[in-house]
Amino acid sequence: MGISIRGTSSIKTLARHILLAATLGVVLFACSEPEPISSVTPVNWKQRFIELNESDSLVAGSTYLSVYSQIYSRSESRTHDLTSTISMRNTSLTDSIYMLKADYYNTHGELLRTYFKNPIFISPMETIEIVIDEVDNEGGTGANFIFDWAVKDETHEPLFEAVMISTSGQQGISFTTQGVHIH
Repeated sequence: MGISIRGTSSIKTLARHILLAATLGVVLFACSEPEPISSVTPVNWKQRFIELNESDSLVAGSTYLSVYSQIYSRSESRTHDLTSTISMRNTSLTDSIYMLKADYYNTHGELLRTYFKNPIFISPMETIEIVIDEVDNEGGTGANFIFDWAVKDETHEPLFEAVMISTSGQQGISFTTQGVHIH
């Protein structure tokens, strides 16, 4: 009854190869391109671009929407990151509405990004969304959007809502906000 040194050597060699492969995998994964944040990965807005004419006789407006990419937890010094789904909804059964601009601001009122700069359309009863990932906490506890839009006369203005959600272990949090028409 003896232990073969040759068998032990083969096991050590195999262990070294596994360790080398695992280390190489970690190095390659660490060097890969960072995953884009969905809030800056645009919906294909170009497919929605539309040319508006002055002869269209559209009524323009602006809406403010509060959004929280973070919320305080237990104290002012501890925050909890949230995923936000921003919905732009057309409540008309018959007419498209037109989004002129969607600007995202942080707690300090600094413009973080503009989602589209050319007018886009939203078909009757359609909803389009912007998602702010949980890891994207640039907006902070007082983030907000300003939406500029246009509709045909006698058409309902768009509806803007945000749903914020996060889960941690068995704890979950979610709440909503609605846009307010501003002049």
